[in-house]
Amino acid sequence: MTDSTARVRELNLCRQYFEFVAAGTKTVEVGVKYPHLADLTAGDTIRFRIKGTDETCDVQVLRVTEYPNFGALLDGEGPSNVNPTATRNQQLANIRTIYGPEKEALALAIEITRTSR
Repeated sequence: MTDSTARVRELNLCRQYFEFVAAGTKTVEVGVKYPHLADLTAGDTIRFRIKGTDETCDVQVLRVTEYPNFGALLDGEGPSNVNPTATRNQQLANIRTIYGPEKEALALAIEITRTSR
């Protein structure tokens, strides 16, 4: 028997990105294909949390797309969907400070829509 029920994943976000998600202006989350995200799929729920707080925001996953690197991800998804206040080059630099060079080949774009706060 297989379980086709959508799953809920909990992920931490810094306040700035959390606020973009909550406002609906961030529609693509950048991640890497870590084992806990390898089977993330459309219909799943992500509960974003500001680390160290009880503040959460639920989103539904619309699509998960793999990219060969973070530059290709930003070009394919549109930088304003990832961070509406930063340029592509600023975002690329920020992403690369979060994820080391060994993670480039594991780039994931997670298209999301807000469901609750």
